[in-house]
Amino acid sequence: MEHMIALQGLNKNYQVGTQEVQALRGIDLIINKGEYVAIMGPSGSGKSTLMNILGALDTPSGGHYFLNGTDVSQMVDDELAQIRNKEIGFIFQTFNLLPRYDALENVTLPLIYGGVPKHERRERALKVLDEVGLSDRITHKPNELSGGQRQRVAVARALVNKPSIILADEPTGNLDSKTSVDIMNLIGKIHQLGNTIIVVTHEEDIARRSQRIIRLLDGKVASDLPNGPIS
Repeated sequence: MEHMIALQGLNKNYQVGTQEVQALRGIDLIINKGEYVAIMGPSGSGKSTLMNILGALDTPSGGHYFLNGTDVSQMVDDELAQIRNKEIGFIFQTFNLLPRYDALENVTLPLIYGGVPKHERRERALKVLDEVGLSDRITHKPNELSGGQRQRVAVARALVNKPSIILADEPTGNLDSKTSVDIMNLIGKIHQLGNTIIVVTHEEDIARRSQRIIRLLDGKVASDLPNGPIS
């Protein structure tokens, strides 16, 4: 299979006062195109640090991170920003929507940064909002939407640039159980369309929806096992 992500000896160190903390310790990992992967681990295991590096929000202290065959490990901020905009769609626990913008405007933001013409921005944003079931809410601002609807806007925003991977960081953390099921069903449908999905979660029932569960402990991969059919 075609590799989407390849990590080789990935390390990340932080300076906390006079001490150096090793958040990641020699991570070797391959994620193939079209996989649906869950990353789990207790607090302090390194999963958030790993997610930040996978999302080009941070750079490793050592080792290599290849995305679609390109080594992004040593890229500077402007190059990382381009990778984030073109290659990665983010779904956050806190939605990260701009409160003064309506749903359509929030979804078009990545396209503005990407230099997409205005008429195409609107067309693409309307299409993904329809795909997530919000075609009747395009003029609503975040405070006029339920938690589930806000997360659907965030999913649409993640999809609008047709990214290589979707990174979901605790995507149901602020949602009730029924809405959580709806959002995870939506993410499952996105995967079935051929998207590569990486979900960071502490919830076993969320992780069990993936094809593969990677568990971290003390900055290392403790286990990496197939998860069987998606429920």
